[in-house]
Amino acid sequence: MRDRVYRTEAIIIRRSDAGEADRLVTILTPLGRQRVVARGARKLHSRLAGHIELFTHTMLMLAIGRNLHIVTQSSPLDRFERLRTDLERIGAAYYAAELVDRLVEEEAENKRAFSILLGTLRALNAGAAIDLTLRAYELHLLDALGYRPQLYECAACGAVLTEATNRFSPVTGGALCPDCAGVDRLALPMSLAAFKLLRYLQSQPLEISGELRISPATRAETESLLRAYLRHILERDPRSLVFLDDVRQMLRTSGSASVGSSATRYFARGDTDENDRDPPGAR
Repeated sequence: MRDRVYRTEAIIIRRSDAGEADRLVTILTPLGRQRVVARGARKLHSRLAGHIELFTHTMLMLAIGRNLHIVTQSSPLDRFERLRTDLERIGAAYYAAELVDRLVEEEAENKRAFSILLGTLRALNAGAAIDLTLRAYELHLLDALGYRPQLYECAACGAVLTEATNRFSPVTGGALCPDCAGVDRLALPMSLAAFKLLRYLQSQPLEISGELRISPATRAETESLLRAYLRHILERDPRSLVFLDDVRQMLRTSGSASVGSSATRYFARGDTDENDRDPPGAR
């Protein structure tokens, strides 16, 4: 039988207010995703307040409660301070957190998913290329959760794919060989460069993604293909993508995007709306 109080490594992926002074906190641990409560965390002099910030990698002490486990202590291991000073990296972190929140089953053990999210936050904090880091994150997370897109064998017939491959089908689960290109009339066109990049990121360690030099066109195409695949799985776009796209537009038009209250206001709506979560249709 589990002790009444136990310790676990965790990443804070979502928060919302509860009652007059408490916080509901969604955490990802090596043993899965779960919701816990931090009593009094919103009080001015709470010792927990600064230790359960979003994206914090921490060691939690939890007490088993009747409905939710209770945070009794938090010892931060990494706050990812550099990440928090860059609005685009904050948006990327929100996106990464939203994906695990929507895709990982509650209390379903997945140590690999935990390691992938932690490695992605570390890469973003270290200054790695944001878009390529997210593409590698998506591919590795999908693999860890059983949604690996087929990029080496045809998703329809299983034939080995060659450089003649030029269609990607979210519905069938990956790339289609030329003979099966008509199986899904809504299959997306895919250039050879994007096909190679997807295969490379899927097969290589997460950390190397920031070292690649890829054309903007290929980066954009690869992002579009994976967005379509995730949209099929989730049955909607992650809401954090709206903010991330807005930040990118600001950077293109003005050359800068400062961290301010707008990000807090935008994501506060998502943090407090538990009904905004839709389970993946593919489960």
